[in-house]
Amino acid sequence: MTQATTGLGLMAPAARDQAAGWDTWRRARHGFVPAPLRSLGQWRAMTARERCAYDLHRMATHANLPLLDTPMSQRVDRLLSARIRTNAFKAKPSTRAGVMISGGGYQGKTETTCEIVAAFEDSWRALHHQVHPDAAPGTRDLWVPVAYVQTPVTAKPKSTCKAILNFYGAPTKNMDLPDLIRQVAASLTDHGTKVLVLDDITRLRMHRADDQDTLDLIRAFMSMHVTLVMIGVDIPASGLLREGRTDPASGQSVMPPSRHATTHGLEATQTERRFDVIELDRFRYDTDAQITAWTTHLAGVENALRLLNAQPGMLTSGRMPEYLFTRTNGVVGLLERLIEDGSTEAITSGAECLTETLLDSLPLTLAGVDRDAEAGEIPTVPTRRPGTGRRRNTAFDDHGPATSDTA
Repeated sequence: MTQATTGLGLMAPAARDQAAGWDTWRRARHGFVPAPLRSLGQWRAMTARERCAYDLHRMATHANLPLLDTPMSQRVDRLLSARIRTNAFKAKPSTRAGVMISGGGYQGKTETTCEIVAAFEDSWRALHHQVHPDAAPGTRDLWVPVAYVQTPVTAKPKSTCKAILNFYGAPTKNMDLPDLIRQVAASLTDHGTKVLVLDDITRLRMHRADDQDTLDLIRAFMSMHVTLVMIGVDIPASGLLREGRTDPASGQSVMPPSRHATTHGLEATQTERRFDVIELDRFRYDTDAQITAWTTHLAGVENALRLLNAQPGMLTSGRMPEYLFTRTNGVVGLLERLIEDGSTEAITSGAECLTETLLDSLPLTLAGVDRDAEAGEIPTVPTRRPGTGRRRNTAFDDHGPATSDTA
């Protein structure tokens, strides 16, 4: 599949909800090369043409900040990676336990999950020497270890099946629901899919009959020998788990069986479906450990920036960590938006560093983003009033000499 590229070699965004687009993104996801570090003196020594090219490369670097590990994402990684690998090696026909990843809007649920399942696909393909291990003799079925699907905004059983089949490019025309379900089962099996990711699952509204039927259908997918991963905003409060119970021994959420598993002939070898529910939370700023985690994250962001007047500790010293937390409430997506906009302003204005004054001049708005506000996918942006803010934490004031030199 050929993709358009920019003059900087950037590949056009791939449609991850299609098999070809997912494969393109998976292969290229670590391929972006950030702008090299240059000092102000080196920049001034460049020709006008070289400076223009370098500035564009810096802006591209700030628009493609790396996905950094956080204590919260590492917990998700440990649970999800273990669940996927355990299920992938199961030879028994039993239902595979699924995973629900919950959290607020803009907290990195989708990107964290996609990175984890893409890493699994990389290792799964390498384990089998890039050859589909279960391919039918005489056929050349496309091998798709991971399928990523976005839940339709107005989800119904038929539209959900079609969204999954569209990922594979499978036909859906003139099919009734039983045929669509059988086609989904056949596609998952024929393409060797081990993980089915359903994003934005909390777009389902449990007070609507169609949405209840859709969730019932989704639970039936667990009988298709895949690890079902569902991503949503505040899943515990969404109503998706209201029919379930918590197993005191395992801590897993136990759901009742799906009607579709028996109505449409799907194999159902267990009477219950089990999900691990894990929260991808925002950063907190109440304890020394939480403040350290936030400051460590800011240090990682700072290392990725290419501003010519940036000094060590630009984001981590003085009041800046508290200021950034106040502006973003510890939500990584809001932090990324603020830093990206601030870096662009720092380059275009010639300031070439991030300060409270510069960032105060930038409104943090999410207007026009392609998210479902009713499903909680757009977080509340904190309002910072002049002269107010969090009480300064002095837990690390013993690092004062280094801080005072760079504040």
